[in-house]
Amino acid sequence: MIELNSRQIAENILLELGHEPTTGQMELIGRLSDFVALQPVPNQQPSFLIKGYAGTGKTTLVSALVRVLPLIGMQSVLLAPTGRAAKVLAGYSRKQANTIHRKIYRSIPGHDGRLRMSLAPNPHKFTLFIVDEASMIPGSGASSDQGIYSNRDLLEDLVKFVFSSEGCKLLLIGDTAQLPPVGTDQSPALDSDILQRTYHLDAGSYELTEVVRQSLESGILSNATNLRIQAGAEKPVLPFFKLAGFSDIRQIDGSMFEDALNSCYSRFGYENTVIITRSNKRANLFNNEVRARLLFRETELSAGDIIMVTRNNYFWLPSGAKAGFIANGDMAEVRRILKTGEMYGYRFADVSIQLVDYPDQEVIEIKLLLDSMVIDTPSLPQAEHQKLFDEIMLDYTEIPSKQERMSKVKNNPYYNAVQAKFAYALTCHKTQGGQWDAVFIDHGYLTDEMIDTGFVRWLYTALTRASMEVYFVNFNNDFFS
Repeated sequence: MIELNSRQIAENILLELGHEPTTGQMELIGRLSDFVALQPVPNQQPSFLIKGYAGTGKTTLVSALVRVLPLIGMQSVLLAPTGRAAKVLAGYSRKQANTIHRKIYRSIPGHDGRLRMSLAPNPHKFTLFIVDEASMIPGSGASSDQGIYSNRDLLEDLVKFVFSSEGCKLLLIGDTAQLPPVGTDQSPALDSDILQRTYHLDAGSYELTEVVRQSLESGILSNATNLRIQAGAEKPVLPFFKLAGFSDIRQIDGSMFEDALNSCYSRFGYENTVIITRSNKRANLFNNEVRARLLFRETELSAGDIIMVTRNNYFWLPSGAKAGFIANGDMAEVRRILKTGEMYGYRFADVSIQLVDYPDQEVIEIKLLLDSMVIDTPSLPQAEHQKLFDEIMLDYTEIPSKQERMSKVKNNPYYNAVQAKFAYALTCHKTQGGQWDAVFIDHGYLTDEMIDTGFVRWLYTALTRASMEVYFVNFNNDFFS
């Protein structure tokens, strides 16, 4: 292991930063350099937590750090919770990034022949693991039904993986103003006390709060800053947004919506434009309208449709595939529809898809559960999933062994059909960690009592999904100064 000098690391980061740092950035560079230079000690789990609101420059600083690490002879691995978030991280750091689950898990066949996820060995030594969008990482309290990583404490698995190899360190990056994992009130990976008490990390931390001057020139980041301040208030007070002087953020009504959306589709593309709503029901309504009125698609599914997977699936990708498995949150483009039909009381389609965030992954053929595209829940409810299981089980009544019958069902392509939603309109939780050029935020049904801190965090998260343009759809004038 190379002896690292904290002062030299800090000087190199400042050179790579390329602009005069804020007071907070300067303080963080010093602490971060000390952390990187820290010599590993047996039985310690050195970690550092960078918290920062939108516009405070944390991504610029992390990008500079990633470029400095090779100069000082240190390896790094970049991770994020979703494929979309990994793509964003790779974009600003200019280094390949992977999803957490694809890096730390491997699939192994169980007794019934079905693939299961198990923690992989860590092949890296003396390596800094940099994990972005840490607010999304669920701990033991997250909802197992709707979370990205069902039935696992992902944070615990991440910690085990990183520190199972000699000399590794963990750097977590996130924004405390964003929504926490589904089913929880806080993000465990952004809480130093939880990291130390529950996950036994030797965790330092620093929070960037000063917005860099360039960010205030952006309507998106300037208004995100106002929202973040409101999120800290006991009772948020309208107005939330200022439009004057900004060209990247607009208020539109229903009559302007179709033209604005068409304009964004033509300039940015379908996969880089998204409508964000507060419920799956409204997302379904928007998806139906977009497909019928703007895309002129009259069938229930068409080639060219963009979909988002809503449940982990380990069945369809071949062993050794670059993407590992089809994960909750993965976006895909439908390339061909081979056939559709009804079976076991549900509708299915055999389709070929291209994973949008993994362009190197070859086009694959899957069976898609069409019913999952139109229901008003995040994915097929457990009762419906059990009903499908029971219906398929009837096909194997001639097999005397119950264990063999269950094995047959669990390896049945209909039981393993991919569940997904159209991705033109999505709930905020489904977009979290990702970035789109243009974002349309739906007002929806809203009473005065609903305008609380939770709603402000929802708005903040939705607003900060945009990199170029934001449209507030049918928002009351009281929201704007």
